[in-house]
Formats: sequence, C-alpha cells, structure tokens
Amino acid sequence: MSDAMKGVLAVGLAAALSWVAPVSAETMAKATFAGGCFWCVEEAFDKVEGVTQTVSGYANGHVENPSYKQVVQGGTGHVEALQVTYDRSRVSYETLLEAFWANVDPLDDGGQFCDRGASYTTGIFHHTEAQRQLAEQSRQRLSEQYDLSSGIVTPIEPLEAFYPAEQYHQNYHQKNSVRYNYYVWRCGRHDRLEELWGEAEGKRLSLFPESS
Repeated sequence: MSDAMKGVLAVGLAAALSWVAPVSAETMAKATFAGGCFWCVEEAFDKVEGVTQTVSGYANGHVENPSYKQVVQGGTGHVEALQVTYDRSRVSYETLLEAFWANVDPLDDGGQFCDRGASYTTGIFHHTEAQRQLAEQSRQRLSEQYDLSSGIVTPIEPLEAFYPAEQYHQNYHQKNSVRYNYYVWRCGRHDRLEELWGEAEGKRLSLFPESS
C-alpha cells in the first residue's frame, strides 16, 4: 500500500471516529437502583443488553465515602446500590425498570431475602425528572398488574450521592462464582422471586409494552 493511500485511510478513519464518538457520548446515561445485596443486582444488570458498566456502591446517606462495615452496621443512612451506565440508543430506562422490579421483593421493608437491615432495603434513585416520572409510572403499573395495591414499599428518591464500594465487591459474581452461587441459593432469592413474578423472575417484567 502506498504512503498516499495510507494517508487517505488514516484521514478517513480519524473523520469516522470524530463523528461516532460524540453521538455515542450523547446517548450514555446513568441509573441507580437498590435491591438488597449489590452482588445480585450487579449480576442481573450485567445481563441487560445496552448496559455498558455496573458499579456496586452505597447510595445517599450522610457519611462521605463509607466502608462496607460502616454501612452494614447501620447509622450511616446508606443502602447498598448499583449504579448502571447504559446506552440509550440500545436500551431504555423503561427496560431497566422492568429488570429492576423482576429482581427484587418490593413488599419487604426490612431488607431483601436473607439480608436484613435498612442498608439492604430497595429503592430507585432518579438522576432526572424524566427518570422520576417513569419510575413512578412503573411502580403504579406493577401494583395494578400484580395486585399489590397496598404492599409496595420501594421508595423513589433523588440520587444525592453515590460512593463506589470496595474493589473486592465489584463483579463479585464473576470473581467468586462458587461462593456467590451458594450465597444466592442459601438466601432463597430465586424461590421468592419466582413466587412473586413467575417465569419472569430475575429477568424482566412487562410494564412498558409500548416501548418494547
């Protein structure tokens, strides 16, 4: 290949990258959910096409950069949560909400499954007003479709702060799969989710069929 041809290809590639990058950046967004143990929530969202990054951490609270030990002992006001980065051109916030509800017990105000305490309770933390409105809509539809009129305790709140958890918690389901799978089984997570959502447990509920 001649030097002239290489130069033309290099210029063309640079132009293509300069066009693609801004579009991709503009479609990226964040969402934050609490569903009990963040290991399990992370595994669930890692399976959602269009999710590009998941980070386990601690949402809101009144202590900066808390440790796992501080959070689970109580008194910091944080809950275990997962922050999701997603590509809006590939997956909608509505789909993320459908995946969230399919992986939690929204009737439990004392924790999730075998994990008890305030730091393990559920929550949706919105980043924008549009997210808040969709979250409220999803909760209402969930209540109506599954006859949960007076039982849903999952709050919808603005995200005030998010602190990434310690590195050993990140991607735990991949790095420690044997221990993780035993924990999930012992906790009775799948059994309870199947009781609530049937075949949709751990996958995705159909709350926004118009956007599917």
